Amino acid sequence: MIELPEGIVLATQLNEALRGKKIVQVTANASPHKFAWFYGDPDGYDTLLSGRTVQSADSYGGKVHIRLSGNGGLMFCEGIALRYYDNPAKLPKKHQLLVEFDGATFLAATVQMYGGLYGYEGELENKYDDIARVKPPVLSDDFDITYFKSLVPGDKQKLSAKAFLATAQRIPGLGNGVAQDILFNAGLSPRHDISMLSPKDWETLYFAVKNTLTDMTEKGGRDTERDLLGNPGGYTTVMSKNTYKSPCPRCGGDVLKQAYMGGSVYFCPACQT
Repeated sequence: MIELPEGIVLATQLNEALRGKKIVQVTANASPHKFAWFYGDPDGYDTLLSGRTVQSADSYGGKVHIRLSGNGGLMFCEGIALRYYDNPAKLPKKHQLLVEFDGATFLAATVQMYGGLYGYEGELENKYDDIARVKPPVLSDDFDITYFKSLVPGDKQKLSAKAFLATAQRIPGLGNGVAQDILFNAGLSPRHDISMLSPKDWETLYFAVKNTLTDMTEKGGRDTERDLLGNPGGYTTVMSKNTYKSPCPRCGGDVLKQAYMGGSVYFCPACQT
């Protein structure tokens, strides 16, 4: 899944690979996928986007945008795999979106589990993107501990650590995937009731969020995900599908994998309470 670190990495690579290139042809929905969510009619994407030039790419809250000339654009989110190709012979046989640029270069987008593909003109209507744009980016100075604590719901409802971090768009781009190492670094179980956190616990969790996401981003994303060229990220996950059968690196005990809140959580019951 594209989460905050991967979104930033992909946007940087897209700027390097595609800035200034003109779209020659767009093929959308060539391989229909039940959970590929298109914005508008994919049959019209070629007419809508061809002839436009890439101006820039950026990422807000894990959503990757490509800005095009003429007030158009593309956005990708959730489980979209983006790959850049400069050799037509290496193009994937199946894809949900294929964009050909001048110079025989290509951007292919394929859905891994589910994902959104947005081709648009003018203002994109997407409430989650709007939320991500108005909230302070996690890696900015505006995302300080005072702001972090202000995200706690005021109705005193019971909320787990995972729910606090990864639901309700409290922190756009922070999803279930990156939450695993954040919680390990904070020493908290995914099920820990945040109403029980002490001021010191809040400080520990805050710095776990900032430091873990910074490390993931600076190292090119997580090793469970791949970048624009198909390479795995350089950040070695501690708690993930890659590692949960190995002993906990802190105590040597067993790491558990459990279903929780619509996804899998990986944690050490001895180190995370």
